[in-house]
Amino acid sequence: MDELDKELELRGYSYVRYADDVKIFAKSEWQAKRIMERITNYIEGKLKLKVNRNKSRVCRSYELTFLGHRIFLDGTLGLGEGSEARFKAKLKGITSGKRGISIKQMIKELKDVTRGWLVYYRGAKMQKKMEQVDGWLRRRLRCFRLKQCKRAIGIVRFLCKEGVEESLAWRLALSGKGWWRLAAKSCKHDRYE
Repeated sequence: MDELDKELELRGYSYVRYADDVKIFAKSEWQAKRIMERITNYIEGKLKLKVNRNKSRVCRSYELTFLGHRIFLDGTLGLGEGSEARFKAKLKGITSGKRGISIKQMIKELKDVTRGWLVYYRGAKMQKKMEQVDGWLRRRLRCFRLKQCKRAIGIVRFLCKEGVEESLAWRLALSGKGWWRLAAKSCKHDRYE
């Protein structure tokens, strides 16, 4: 693919390539179609490689995702389609109530995954999305911790230890609501460290 890089630079195209994935940028749709036709002919003719025509397309920059990122009109990066969903699915697997691990072990695993994900997407604008994911994740952790208490007395002891007034803790423990709804209102502070 080095030959393709040299050819694209020789022709003066703006492009980004990672392995066999290439994004070429043009000023107009007409120019983009012309570039696509020429480069497809070059790749298949000179380099003797097959271009996947199902994946190849001409689109606006904000419609495409590249390595999990989306490029906005102003040139800034955002999260690509599915990036947040895949991240939440991974976090959901780690915080599953079916796992027989301690909350400390779970938080260690979450820190490792979250740190790696945030470093990878550090250039993307995603503050509001991350605040939403943070709230969702904290609620999942509260839900997991409440499930560990099992009975109403265990929930009351846990909540009182966390600083919740005893009458409020009893009202919550005896409410009969599901774990997810209980986790929305349980502790004043999330202290899991």
